[in-house]
Amino acid sequence: MKTPIPYTRGQALPELLSKRLLVLDGAMGTMIQRFKLSEAQFRGERFAAHGKDLKGNNEMLQIVRPQVISDIHENYLAAGCDMVETNTFGATSVAQEDYGLPELAYEMNFEAAKLARAACDKFSTADKPRFAAGAFGPTPKTASISPDVNDPGARNVTFEQLRAAYYEQGKGLLDGGADLFLVETIFDTLNAKAALFAIDELFEATGERLPIIISGTVTDASGRVLSGQTVTAFWYSVRHANPLAVGLNCALGAAVMRPYIQELARVASDTFISCYPNAGLPNPMSDTGFDETPEVTSRLLKSFADEGLVNIVGGCCGTTPEHIGAIGHAMAGHAPRPLRFEELAKAA
Repeated sequence: MKTPIPYTRGQALPELLSKRLLVLDGAMGTMIQRFKLSEAQFRGERFAAHGKDLKGNNEMLQIVRPQVISDIHENYLAAGCDMVETNTFGATSVAQEDYGLPELAYEMNFEAAKLARAACDKFSTADKPRFAAGAFGPTPKTASISPDVNDPGARNVTFEQLRAAYYEQGKGLLDGGADLFLVETIFDTLNAKAALFAIDELFEATGERLPIIISGTVTDASGRVLSGQTVTAFWYSVRHANPLAVGLNCALGAAVMRPYIQELARVASDTFISCYPNAGLPNPMSDTGFDETPEVTSRLLKSFADEGLVNIVGGCCGTTPEHIGAIGHAMAGHAPRPLRFEELAKAA
């Protein structure tokens, strides 16, 4: 049996997850797109003279348009979610190099965590506490895959560069008030290992210890992450981090994700399982850019709960507060997936 971790924040999460299904929020980028912000609005006064285009750099908004991010958090919380993710998917120095703003990484994370925590404070009650999840994205550079098809050994980032960037990100999120960390949309497990290594260093340096959720991305029907691991191999390569939960998100809609969640629920028997899929496949004719309506996504995730596969559910690309409200309603009355404390899960 696992030894309980003495978390310094988010202490209520393990007990809550043993009692009921928890709901994560939905897409941040989808909601930002609804504001139809201009280049000037992304720049604000502070970055009016910056030498690169900034439109689409969503992580700028907690600095120049914080009310936009606060409104999105509050809309998801009003829809009933238990956790909101910080707007920090691309808030590392590695990712911000594309915009010529790597020096803003700490500030982006700090401000994002403050906004998420303030929104959670506004909606939390004794019966329904809300949690700010500090989001670590995968970065646009990968440590395992060559960016040059003619040179398989080439790399555009090192493990040390990733570790340093993730440490800075984690420090900003921690200082800003995040309750837990979410290492998400993992397509390269080596990148994720850099994040987990940095998080462990941060915990050692600060004396803090937060729950961690680890979420991979299966990119095609082969059932593998982009760097080549099966779901089972992915779990065994990150389980040393002793996460509160492990799961899958993004790339595929819930219908296609089912066998991989089943596999993960089987092998990670002593760990909570999370699942927050896209709203189906991309559809440029849809209001959200994706196929599924709230009714469809919630029905599919309800079937996962019916099967006893999940502990945390939510939405990724294309999902909205309407999706999250429908998912929360669909989860009502469902028991969470129980943990099975075994030395090794039995392979089917």
